[in-house]
Amino acid sequence: ATAVSATAPDSFQVEFQTSRGPFTVAVTRALSPHGADQFYQLVTSGYFTDVRFFRVVPGFVAQFGMNGDPKVNAEWTAKTIPDDSVKATNARGTLVFAKAGPNSRSNQLFINLADNARLDAMGFPPFGHVVSGMSVVDSIYSGYGEQPDQNLIGTEGNKYLERMFPKLDFIKSAA
Repeated sequence: ATAVSATAPDSFQVEFQTSRGPFTVAVTRALSPHGADQFYQLVTSGYFTDVRFFRVVPGFVAQFGMNGDPKVNAEWTAKTIPDDSVKATNARGTLVFAKAGPNSRSNQLFINLADNARLDAMGFPPFGHVVSGMSVVDSIYSGYGEQPDQNLIGTEGNKYLERMFPKLDFIKSAA
């Protein structure tokens, strides 16, 4: 299988190197098989290099996953995956795909910065959790809140973010 159709291992870890330092997530495929597979494919394809944390809401979530290259972002935005049932709660430190309706998960993810159990009933299934470096995640720049425009990120990528939101933290690598 190629990286873009690979099935994830039953469990695996990914170390993120970021502009704030490293953090590691442990993924359990059984918690959200479609989500874990999609995440594994994103990681193994090198997708997360230079990806910004564009929506950081203290006490809620740190969201990322829009690629800085509009072409690459569009390609992955189109690769939606079916919903998985929620088998674990959206506890602090869990890794979850964002979505905009049924079966719409694709390339955007968030890390819960607090216990957000209300997201469970809304159909957001966690598939991993931060096992080291949560203090790094907590320190991700949040001064722009929800200001970055996702449509402009989609069309202009990192050029827009670097120009308008230069303090955003970003992923250097994920492996």
